Amino acid sequence: MKALKTICLAALAVAGACEAQVPNAPATLNAQLTGDLTVHDPVIIREGGTYYVFSTVGRYVGIRTSKDLKTWKDAGAVFSEIPAWAKQAIPGTEGIWAPDISYVDGEYRLYYSVSTFGSNRSAIGLATSPTLGAGAKWTDHGLVVMSTKQSDFNAIDPNFVVDAQGRHWLALGSFWSGIKLFPLDKNTGKVADGTKFYSIARRPAPAGGPAPVEAPFVIRHGGWYFLIVSYDYCCKGVNSTYYTVVGRSKEITGPYLGRDGSALMQGGGSILLRADLQEQQRFRGPGHAGAFTDKDGTTYLVYHAYDKQADGKPTLRIAPLRWDAQGWPAAQY
Repeated sequence: MKALKTICLAALAVAGACEAQVPNAPATLNAQLTGDLTVHDPVIIREGGTYYVFSTVGRYVGIRTSKDLKTWKDAGAVFSEIPAWAKQAIPGTEGIWAPDISYVDGEYRLYYSVSTFGSNRSAIGLATSPTLGAGAKWTDHGLVVMSTKQSDFNAIDPNFVVDAQGRHWLALGSFWSGIKLFPLDKNTGKVADGTKFYSIARRPAPAGGPAPVEAPFVIRHGGWYFLIVSYDYCCKGVNSTYYTVVGRSKEITGPYLGRDGSALMQGGGSILLRADLQEQQRFRGPGHAGAFTDKDGTTYLVYHAYDKQADGKPTLRIAPLRWDAQGWPAAQY
């Protein structure tokens, strides 16, 4: 890892680490966030004049809303209980995890995960609503794709993406053999039986144990597909070692490579959100990032990090992305 002074000069992605050293530096968006910021695995979207963040909070997909991206309030949850199909498919599940939100063909499409911690007996479901406001009525459409103990992947952490040809895909995965990309039926939003899927990121396991990779998110920019994934461990409060990397490809199915040519299929990529912040810094383990492009063309990266000043509580973070001359993103956090 480069020395801090080199990083300060060379990498916007670590602007937060340098901010204290720059007199009169403008406040980042993260420095202005207030209100109910407790989230985990967040995704963000806008409807009209309101921004919505959906996340793993509580048990049933929590919702936070804001008019200005800065002040956030609790707006309830998508579900009032775990769907019956999910309880049957995944015995012992107690919550709904890692949602993904998109606007598709006149409706909002929410993919969500059900599992138990540490198991790949997992499933992804789909719910839709014509609106996100107070009158939102979510219709659950049941199972999209499932993994079992015999699978080499884990069907959680979904991300819906439409490619340049208009084809629909679902990226997913956590631990096991890494991140997969499944084609979707455009009419149902589901994975058809027997569908071929693609492996797009993994981390070869060292002799001492697993090398975690999870939380995929794919965005299109400048003729490239960018795959964002989280490495190492979340969910340990301020001891979390989560960090986020990115690679890009001309094809949605890969191969995805970092700025230095390192392959995400070999645990490579370029760091987008760092874990190794200086000890005096407040937020630790930034990861499970999602992206959203606003009406003015600004792309925001939404993620969680663990707040040292709040006993390691998972906390909402939002960073605008800036694209450099080579077409790579840097998070202004």
